[in-house]
Amino acid sequence: MNKFVVEREIPGAGKMSLADLRTVARRSVNVLAGLGVEVQWVESFITGDKIYCVYLAADEELIREHGRLTGIPVNSVAQVARVIDPTVADSQA
Repeated sequence: MNKFVVEREIPGAGKMSLADLRTVARRSVNVLAGLGVEVQWVESFITGDKIYCVYLAADEELIREHGRLTGIPVNSVAQVARVIDPTVADSQA
């Protein structure tokens, strides 16, 4: 599967209560169960007016379908080409 970063513009996202976030997460998980194992939600990062989600999926269309079915906006989807961390700075290769 491929890794994707999804940007969702949701005004006031950073001020959502835990109860509101739980409701959205449950809706997401329920839809994912219906879509099957070809798409998985890994984690999300919530900022002021956006939520950035990391997904594993066979393709971008599955992520967009998930957004349509949940009613949660999908403003952009970017496939991750590589992942690095601070240890890359010390590597010799």
